[in-house]
Amino acid sequence: MGASRLLRAVLWGLLLPLVSAQEGILHASGNGTSLLSKDYCIWYNSAWTSLPNTLSNTTSTSLEILTPKVLCNDSDVPSAAIKGKAVVVMRGNCMFLDTARIAQRLGAKILLIASNTSLAVPSGNRTDFKDVTIPLVLIRYSDVVDIQQTFGSKVNVTLYSPSFPEFDYSMVVIFLISVFTVALGGYWSGVSELEDMKAVASSGDRETSRKEEENVTLTPFTVVIFVIICCVMLVLLYFFYKWLVYVIIAVFCVASALSLYNCLAALIRKISCGQCRISCCNRSIEVRLIFLAGFCIATAVVWAVFRNEDRFAWILQDILGVAFCLNFIKTLKMPNFKSCVILLGLLLLYDVFFVFITPFFTKNGESIMVEVAAGPFGNSEKSDGNLVEVPAERSAPHEKLPVVVRVPRLEFSVLTLCAKPFSLLGFGDIIVPGLLVAYCRRFDVQTSLSSIYYVSCTIAYAVGMVLTFVVLALTKMGQPALLYLVPCTLVTSSLVAWKRKEMKKFWKGNNYQMMDPLDYTAHEESASAATEQLEGQ
Repeated sequence: MGASRLLRAVLWGLLLPLVSAQEGILHASGNGTSLLSKDYCIWYNSAWTSLPNTLSNTTSTSLEILTPKVLCNDSDVPSAAIKGKAVVVMRGNCMFLDTARIAQRLGAKILLIASNTSLAVPSGNRTDFKDVTIPLVLIRYSDVVDIQQTFGSKVNVTLYSPSFPEFDYSMVVIFLISVFTVALGGYWSGVSELEDMKAVASSGDRETSRKEEENVTLTPFTVVIFVIICCVMLVLLYFFYKWLVYVIIAVFCVASALSLYNCLAALIRKISCGQCRISCCNRSIEVRLIFLAGFCIATAVVWAVFRNEDRFAWILQDILGVAFCLNFIKTLKMPNFKSCVILLGLLLLYDVFFVFITPFFTKNGESIMVEVAAGPFGNSEKSDGNLVEVPAERSAPHEKLPVVVRVPRLEFSVLTLCAKPFSLLGFGDIIVPGLLVAYCRRFDVQTSLSSIYYVSCTIAYAVGMVLTFVVLALTKMGQPALLYLVPCTLVTSSLVAWKRKEMKKFWKGNNYQMMDPLDYTAHEESASAATEQLEGQ
């Protein structure tokens, strides 16, 4: 008999068309004087079961937990125990619909099926099962245990499935963080450029200055090498994620601590008070900078220890990430617009290829970029077409690459409970366009007193981010932000240069460290004159 039912289940699975499986919410509350309530994730076949969109449109039902019992025969449970109630039973060897028909005959109002192994949401067309009228949903067995421990035997439940929000306000937070970081990084790069121009104009050691600048300058050749390294690293992460992720975490801790120190030290040095020093190893060090270094190291260490704690670790990660991006944009200098075009163009192709093209080559049909960003264990629900696999347990914390800005979703929905509680933006979507914004700011400093290139490129970046969010909201799919940011920033910068008849100079760069030695003295004089004009304002 068991083999016959198993064969029928296999045949139904092969013959019935797949339909959309959806997530919903089980709202549990105390049955009595208790005001305690809690939400749990459920899965159901939307072709079989229709759930209301809001909690206010539902009525609560008393829950009868019969696990670890199964419901494959009428005699498995007494009728009086489930009549007029929502009932939870374990997944047995019988078909879902057989269990639903039995529960319906015994008078149950809702059927919840739990499992301690991964479970696929049943498929089929509603017209083939007109006799089943009660809701049929799946739930994690671990959640059933939690309901028992939280509420005991007296608990009421309501089922509903809120629609996905058209817009989540976490996008506004990400927008503000990204635009602020790009704008501030570009401005800081311009300030650094002005200081370098002053130093070169007043210093006789020109070669030293030029070598220091070359150490942080990306030429077209090094741009190509950089992109190749990015491609190789991404592929290595895809195949060896569980080992390399710890290397990335360690590098991020060190780099972000140094970046946070550089950012805060630049501010502290502007404060004239508290400049007491101590001597060590023939060097004089400010005491406040020693404490600052300790603070930055402690911040990175605290994040490393609690990096998988979603309640607050995202705040530390965002602070460290913003500092990392700011320091990167300020330190790494593009010598000319030509290098910017090569860098942004190649990374745009890199982004598009690894997001849209690689799914045709991977075994599971997922893009390499998404797999690496979320981690190979990042999806708590694995989908194959319209068939959804329900996990037996809540996803255990897994190591994720700390190369994204993370903001919790501010609009409550099924996504926040079941799948993706955070909105993400990669550091590359800030740093790569930020390098162009920084070049525009330095070009403004070198050639004129206006900030036309810097302001225009920053606004173009903001427009590109808005366009990214609009497409994201319309398609309900993750988008490679560079697909919109690169055209917006490059086209805007080019139009400004063309309008001002400075395209040739903008393309080749007007940076003193890229000039020939014969032209160096003349440029030094012009830089000094520009500095005097700026100081005179």
